[in-house]
Amino acid sequence: MKKLLFVCLVLALASTNGYSQSLLKRLSFGLKAGANYSNYSNADFATDPLVGFHAGALVNFKITDHLSIQEEFLFSTQGAKAKGGTFGDQDLKVSYITVPFLLKYRTNFGLYFEAGPQVGLRQKEDWGDTKIDGEFTKKMDLAAAGGIGYQTPFGLGIGARYIYGLSTVGDFNIANVKTDFRTNVAQASIFYIF
Repeated sequence: MKKLLFVCLVLALASTNGYSQSLLKRLSFGLKAGANYSNYSNADFATDPLVGFHAGALVNFKITDHLSIQEEFLFSTQGAKAKGGTFGDQDLKVSYITVPFLLKYRTNFGLYFEAGPQVGLRQKEDWGDTKIDGEFTKKMDLAAAGGIGYQTPFGLGIGARYIYGLSTVGDFNIANVKTDFRTNVAQASIFYIF
């Protein structure tokens, strides 16, 4: 009986080890960096796009040969350039830690499509010389992301993504200025998955 129990235990451990190794083969990690081109939509003050950057790490879990789930952890600068009015002519910059959670479909030729939600957690904000009681933006920014790109067989890739703000980001109290604007961002990236 003890020998049978021992054999069952060894087989259970061996199958668990094999299963975890197959899961690890589906998991890959990478680094990513690129440029942001962002602006506020639905703002009742005049803005121009602001150029920023993003950089960070990613984790990709392969479901099938073509389908995977990708989560990224990026530092991202975004916002808008105010043009006159209440804010004067200055950059309204906000730094976030963004976490997109994307479903990614990759063709046999390396072309891929991706879509999913994104959460941004504000880290820092800079609204120039404008005096605001409290904070300019909310602590969290929710968005939907979609993109396209190309990844080589050895992991190097480029991508373009559009991030559409779902939540309003304004969190200040200035007379005659509405806070229900959203951040929209276009991104161009280079990445390496190893």
